[in-house]
Amino acid sequence: MQAARLYGPNDVRVLDVPKPAIAEDEVLLQVKCAGICGTDLRMIKNGSPYIGEDSPRILGHELSGVLCEVGSAVEGYECGMRVAIAPNMGCGICESCVRADYHLCAKYKALGVQLDGGFAEYVRIPANAVRFGNIAVLPSHVTFEQATLIEPLSCVYNGLLQSPVHLGDDVLIIGAGPIGIMYALLAKRSGAGRVFIANRSQERLRLCRKIDDSLITLPAEGLTEEIDRLTGGRGVDMCVTANPSPESQQLAIELTAMNGRINFFGGLPQQMSGVELHTNRVHYKQISVTGSTKANNHHFRKTLHLIASGLLDADRLISRRFPLSETQEALAYAGSSLGIKTLIGFE
Repeated sequence: MQAARLYGPNDVRVLDVPKPAIAEDEVLLQVKCAGICGTDLRMIKNGSPYIGEDSPRILGHELSGVLCEVGSAVEGYECGMRVAIAPNMGCGICESCVRADYHLCAKYKALGVQLDGGFAEYVRIPANAVRFGNIAVLPSHVTFEQATLIEPLSCVYNGLLQSPVHLGDDVLIIGAGPIGIMYALLAKRSGAGRVFIANRSQERLRLCRKIDDSLITLPAEGLTEEIDRLTGGRGVDMCVTANPSPESQQLAIELTAMNGRINFFGGLPQQMSGVELHTNRVHYKQISVTGSTKANNHHFRKTLHLIASGLLDADRLISRRFPLSETQEALAYAGSSLGIKTLIGFE
């Protein structure tokens, strides 16, 4: 089969690899569509401790397709089912897993990170993913393209559970990539009064307005002064850092109002993770600061329902679809500011 493997920093190769074989308690997915995530781009740029010349990895953790082989011991799934796969798997016995937070397991593994993922014609779905509910059957009207957005949107949904939007809130999203735009859309649907979204790229901000013209787009330059003007000096009720920037985390504390809330959504590169924060501002403004990471299978199923119900129009977030043979072009486009969500598709 054809697959896109990462061998090290900036070393992605599309090549023939063996089709996976499954055990009796596993299933095989024929991939129809896979999304390119910022995590993929960071792994390609910076490398990964799990990946090297002797231990390459097929990337892709936002995937959908058709079950084409089902192990003899598997119940509840059949060949031909149209499904999306939640990528995160835990050990199943630790405290986090007992709470069904497999994504917080200390031994967590994910498709496309520690295990081969969806930039391939076929993917083996391990037994613990089958057993713990990582496979979600798609309603007939949900397309494979739409289904690739379930995973990133589930991460946003988790973030909103950790730091909820209240009715009438002023919300600021710093970062207008796919995650930032999804966060802005869900914040609006959660009852936010005004949603501000800031970014350096004017093209990104134009795309935001095209997707939802009620979003208030702001350039990164002069953001402090503009938020001060728009909120009468009060600041925003909630701020989300949807980018891997220490400066955004520092800025969030300055721009958040009394009794406000902050969610540090975007993870930072390891070498940048020691951020100096003005904690007295947190103390005297009584700000609640949270973080959120990844998503569990319940979040994944809820997000599938959001897309299936039409609460969020997934099609408006999809910019381009490339064949696997054009993976390099797809990665370059995904890393630009020209589109929102970039997909790799299989006929």
